[in-house]
Amino acid sequence: MKYFSTRGGEQLLSFEETVLTGLAPDGGLYIPEQIPQLPKDWRTTWANLSFVELSVEVLSLYISPDEISRDELRALVEKSYGTFRHPDVTPLHKLNDKTYILELFHGPTFAFKDVALQLLGNLFEFFLARRNAKKTPGEKRERLTVVGATSGDTGSAAIYGLRNKTDVSIFILHPKGRVSPVQEAQMTTVTDENVHNIAVKGTFDDCQDIVKALFGDKEFNAKHRLGAVNSINWARILAQTVYYFLSYFHLGRQLSSSLTPEQLTEVKIQYVVPTGNFGDILAGYYTKAMGLPIGKLVIATNSNDILARFWKGGAYEKVDSSTLNGSGAAAPAEGSSDGRQGSNTGGVKETLSPAMDILVSSNFERLLWYLAYEGLAHRNAETRRGASETVNSWMQAVKNEGRVQVPTEVLELARRDFLAERVTDEQTLETIQSYFMSEPSYVADPHTAVGLAAARMISAQNESSTVQVVLSTAHPAKFSEAVTRALQHSPKFNFERDVLPLEFRGLLEKERRVIDVEAPRIELVKEVIERFARDESASASAGASV
Repeated sequence: MKYFSTRGGEQLLSFEETVLTGLAPDGGLYIPEQIPQLPKDWRTTWANLSFVELSVEVLSLYISPDEISRDELRALVEKSYGTFRHPDVTPLHKLNDKTYILELFHGPTFAFKDVALQLLGNLFEFFLARRNAKKTPGEKRERLTVVGATSGDTGSAAIYGLRNKTDVSIFILHPKGRVSPVQEAQMTTVTDENVHNIAVKGTFDDCQDIVKALFGDKEFNAKHRLGAVNSINWARILAQTVYYFLSYFHLGRQLSSSLTPEQLTEVKIQYVVPTGNFGDILAGYYTKAMGLPIGKLVIATNSNDILARFWKGGAYEKVDSSTLNGSGAAAPAEGSSDGRQGSNTGGVKETLSPAMDILVSSNFERLLWYLAYEGLAHRNAETRRGASETVNSWMQAVKNEGRVQVPTEVLELARRDFLAERVTDEQTLETIQSYFMSEPSYVADPHTAVGLAAARMISAQNESSTVQVVLSTAHPAKFSEAVTRALQHSPKFNFERDVLPLEFRGLLEKERRVIDVEAPRIELVKEVIERFARDESASASAGASV
């Protein structure tokens, strides 16, 4: 299996090169040369596999054994998921007969990002160790300087996946004051010498733009050998496909206890995914394209609803053009009672689900490539190169003009596999309250609540045989402010008893290490990396100085 850029389409990379490169030099994202189809006997041979065993099967479809042998792959997977707190890694939890929760937060940082980033960290170390083992004595070692942007969970998951890794330094940018206190503490209290947190005075999109610009700087990239941990890295999307398969089998087993075989064959499974950067739900798209028999995927957004607006009218635009007044300025946005929602009119809105406070969804570009390839065959997209040229023109329009309108046939293709709903802060709080008060009681974090709210909206138009699986992306303790606010008037709610895990006790009081950058400027971030990144020829044990 080889990989190519969504904007180039000519150069083919191995899996190893794709993982270590991260973002393509032309600004595109790497995708597989083809989407493999499931083996004919997958329903029977995979049905009772563990998460680790299923990971080996799924990942093997995308990774040549010439690059990573099956034994090596299994060792990497076992190492990656051995630290998870639940034996199923991503367990399925029943809320009612029509709604299930896929809990993805049982990793070391209590967020779904752990599933991909524990594996990615081990892949980085594996590839570097193999390359350096071939060096002659005294020859310069290969090192990787990992840079990433986070709206909350990616940063801590990446840090925990890469802390103390040999020949790897990691620099994580987060928007100062725009991540939850627990998320910030999880990142900044990790004091391993190869870990560097950068607090940027700006938004997540500012941080993401800086990271992309760093990768686009050929001289800087070559000097520091940059690596990507954001979901622009293909390995993250690939790792996340596994829990769709696992939950499919687990749901089938749970349903078989209450349904007849005939009823079971009529069940339609619908996944509902809280979505910011489009990576988690894109993994579901790949499983569907591989042959997993699931219904439309539901995109659940908060008030930063660029994706929901795209599915409504086909415009991929940073600012909702329907809210512009005659002068071209943004009209006042819908606000919540405390003024949070809409507080940054025309840009990223601050909400109760901050990990989804994203203006432009990076991974959406991967889907756009497939839509261009399939939908524009008669418009110079009959080849891979033609589709890449189309996507490049679309993304340049978004960059330069703030929007692009795709043709009707492209929008219809997108609607074939996806639905989209927007959820407000008020609906998020109401949903947290509703599921806590239901039987059985369930405490949802605000991002999961966005998914649950969207699931309710969509359920009215579903067939009666549809069962929804909502992806729960984070533990509620990571967002104590929103959860406490939603449940503060409930006499039976106690945050420490019902929510707070042992691992979080005393976290906010721990020693911190963070570097403040007072403006979202690439030069300032470069200075930090130059200051802290070790020369690649330094010994692995030397680490990075504070």
